[in-house]
Amino acid sequence: MAVLLAYFSVVLIWATTPLTIQWSSDSLSFIAAVLLRMSIALALGLAINAAWQRKLFAQKGVWRVYAAGAIGAFPNMPVVYWSAQFIPSGLVAVVFAMSPFIMGLISWLLLKHNPFTARRVVALLLALLGLLIIFYHQLQFDLRAAYGIAGILLSCFLFGVSSVLVKKINVKTDAFNQALGSVLFSLPCLFLMWWYMDGHIPSTISVKSLAAIGYLAVFGSLVGAALFFYVLGHMSPTAVSLITFMTPVLALILGSWVANESLGMQLWCGAGLVVTALLLYLDLPTENWFFARLRNSGWQDDPLQKIKEDIARLK
Repeated sequence: MAVLLAYFSVVLIWATTPLTIQWSSDSLSFIAAVLLRMSIALALGLAINAAWQRKLFAQKGVWRVYAAGAIGAFPNMPVVYWSAQFIPSGLVAVVFAMSPFIMGLISWLLLKHNPFTARRVVALLLALLGLLIIFYHQLQFDLRAAYGIAGILLSCFLFGVSSVLVKKINVKTDAFNQALGSVLFSLPCLFLMWWYMDGHIPSTISVKSLAAIGYLAVFGSLVGAALFFYVLGHMSPTAVSLITFMTPVLALILGSWVANESLGMQLWCGAGLVVTALLLYLDLPTENWFFARLRNSGWQDDPLQKIKEDIARLK
């Protein structure tokens, strides 16, 4: 029950992140919102580590994996926040669903591991078609949307590079320290970017911005990461990968219901193609799962065998 609760908590946190990113910039510049979120997350994380008497740099050379993970925070997070200004929050999640495809390409280039079977190539082409439909629709709706879509695709690339480098370096540390160390290494760069692009300390911050930043700092940066790795340790990779399938669908629904975002039919069609391609890319063993459920229900490969056994018991 605890694993299931953690699983759906991760889905909910990831689905609500794009919308709360937009809300966090209600009274702040996008870079100020990122910096404040990461600063709060770092302060809370260091306090938790101090209370638990945990060391952040216990392993030799662990700074390398923190530095690699920091790419997912800088320059990735400013790119996400900047892009979220131009497109609906649900679309942010849909475009970010391209991450597995982009990560596969990066793995091919950096790790020399080719994950693309014929089925996955078809899935990639289908996802690109969905993305083109979305891009065409948004370009007609608002020319600035091109910046937002391009920015989220760049974010997918940066996130993929960060994840692959962390795997390539292969220095073992727990999930909480990985998240905390990545934030620590990214914060100086975030501060310099804020100083260069903004440098203004606002006299007032809206309740909407504060609530969104607090939510993202606690749940987006700390709790979400911890729950994700907890789920990863207790469920199959296939089940965990379904999170990326459910997140964009839920994000689209939340954006439409909560923020009254306008979502045309073309966008829904493009999103449907991306999500379908993602499901195809995951190589889900649906047939094996189906027959396993039947066997657990008493179904046999030879249906006559079951009848014979019942007759034997009656005799």
